[in-house]
Amino acid sequence: MNKTQVALITTAMATLLNGCVTATVDEMVFNEPTEGIGDASVVILGRRHGSDQDAEPDFIKCVADHISRRDKSIVVMSELDFVNSFYPWFEPRTAPMHPSNLRTLMQHAPVAQRAAELNTEYMIWIEGSTERTDSAGSMSCAISPAGGGCFGFAHWSDEANYEAVIWDFTDLQEVGRVNTNASGQSYMPAFIIPIPIIAPVQGTACDGLGDQLLKYLSRNY
Repeated sequence: MNKTQVALITTAMATLLNGCVTATVDEMVFNEPTEGIGDASVVILGRRHGSDQDAEPDFIKCVADHISRRDKSIVVMSELDFVNSFYPWFEPRTAPMHPSNLRTLMQHAPVAQRAAELNTEYMIWIEGSTERTDSAGSMSCAISPAGGGCFGFAHWSDEANYEAVIWDFTDLQEVGRVNTNASGQSYMPAFIIPIPIIAPVQGTACDGLGDQLLKYLSRNY
């Protein structure tokens, strides 16, 4: 088999086995603002109080960047900057789990003063993760004096489940929830050179969650 044949086969496999993703988003809003958040800011935090709810920092950043990119009028505070500003009140072991805990926390004068300085209108908690749910196939690679390469075929499935809970930082109450679920199949055929065909599961979940949050936060959606 010559190089041209290998290239044609690899291209055909990439076309036929294009990684695909399916996603669903559910929204429940209790008190939606009518004109966006104005000059206030919003912070997006990851729930990290348990190993099964350890939201990845890169996913939190992805959602924050998605919102900032789509509506530049929204000020999205960095998660790290927010947590450091309120240290130690929003560390994983001390962060408020429910709005009632936030109301108690805001009775501390230094915390209330700092919140007023930051002008934070909404705090969005995200919990969940992206996990590999299945994998199969095999691949072998070898090197010889005549050359080398990999041959085989592998595939795997990923599933992303996230929930965003919106807290009104001024009224100290929960005002909405958004759930997103995305799943996809990725492939890696190898004819001398492995060609990964990755299903963007986490990215799809990020976009879906970000778009739904924009409908809540932005006057432009």
